[in-house]
Amino acid sequence: MKTLQDINFNGKKALIRVDFNVPLDENFNVTDTTRIEAAKPTIDKILADGGSVILMSHLGRPKGVEEKYSLKHIVQTTSKILGKDVKFATDSIGSEAQKAAADLKPGEILLLENLRFHKEEEGGDVEFSKNLAALGDVYVNDAFGTAHRAHASTTIIAQFFPEEKCFGTLLAKEIDSLNKVLNNSEKPVTAVLGGSKVSSKITVIENILDKIDHMIVGGGMTFTFIKAQGGQIGQSICEDDKLELALEILEKAKQKNVQIHLPVDVIAADAFDNTANTQVVDVTKIPDGWQGLDAGPKSLELFDKVIGESKTILWNGPLGVFEMENFANGTIALGNSIAEATKKGAFSLVGGGDSVAAVKQFGLEPKMSYVSTGGGAMLEMLEGKTLPGIAAILES
Repeated sequence: MKTLQDINFNGKKALIRVDFNVPLDENFNVTDTTRIEAAKPTIDKILADGGSVILMSHLGRPKGVEEKYSLKHIVQTTSKILGKDVKFATDSIGSEAQKAAADLKPGEILLLENLRFHKEEEGGDVEFSKNLAALGDVYVNDAFGTAHRAHASTTIIAQFFPEEKCFGTLLAKEIDSLNKVLNNSEKPVTAVLGGSKVSSKITVIENILDKIDHMIVGGGMTFTFIKAQGGQIGQSICEDDKLELALEILEKAKQKNVQIHLPVDVIAADAFDNTANTQVVDVTKIPDGWQGLDAGPKSLELFDKVIGESKTILWNGPLGVFEMENFANGTIALGNSIAEATKKGAFSLVGGGDSVAAVKQFGLEPKMSYVSTGGGAMLEMLEGKTLPGIAAILES
């Protein structure tokens, strides 16, 4: 795996695919700078070598050129985080971008306009990729969040740099962390899978069953498993067409000696509302008209014990509707259990939109070994897929 450390960037222009798809408020202020901060180590190393940096990214899902999706809105914040003035080109290809790139001196940074202002970016167009490639000497992919897309700037462009291409610090760290869980893990390995649907996690479950010792199931997925085994789930969310599948997963896990831990009790509510009436009930005996919205106290004790004995932990998906304060306790308690295990030497990897949002919201992010920056990309890697953006760097 070729990384930044394998290249001396002295006198070279590094063309870096970053993921600066950051949230903006109505005044175009960046409201979460995590992704920009995550790219800083890569940029710092190149500048320290005596190189210059050309940053390319997308922002949002524009239909053609749309002012509100212009990357010019993030120039000030990016300059502040990187501690250097960032120059801006009002297009990603063409004469202005070419001149700005050609004039770039060692130690300078240039940000190109939103790649998705050109439909050729998402189309994986070869000519567009070639025009981008002409701007730099070395191609660096540091955008894990888009590594599962075969777009021009994430995949196709790499063919124009047969030797001069590598992974950035962030992307290398993502690959290492996932490898640590999937291929080089210290046992026992526990996967915590939450979220609402079994169907969205089925390929992940099938791929990781050979690699784990325990699987904790939480969130709405729980009730498909409970109903499949004859439990009463009231009004709880359930995929009725996946009941057979749930039983098959339980059987496969048994054959592979993987212990599946389902909640034994839940916080049930009489409406999907933070102010609803609640009661703690047995997960198999949820009354009619009530729905399970969080894991109950006995479940959390059980999960805490499993997590406490684990040496490698993968967390993907919350245990309850954590966006509502009254149903956030299960997710917080699980996060605290994982934080405690991490403190004692376990390796913990958190990934997937909702679990990442939860660890950030509850201040747990610094207590985890690694928090992934790419939800969709991480899920595809957990499913055993080779991501095109990663494959493109590995191919010589």
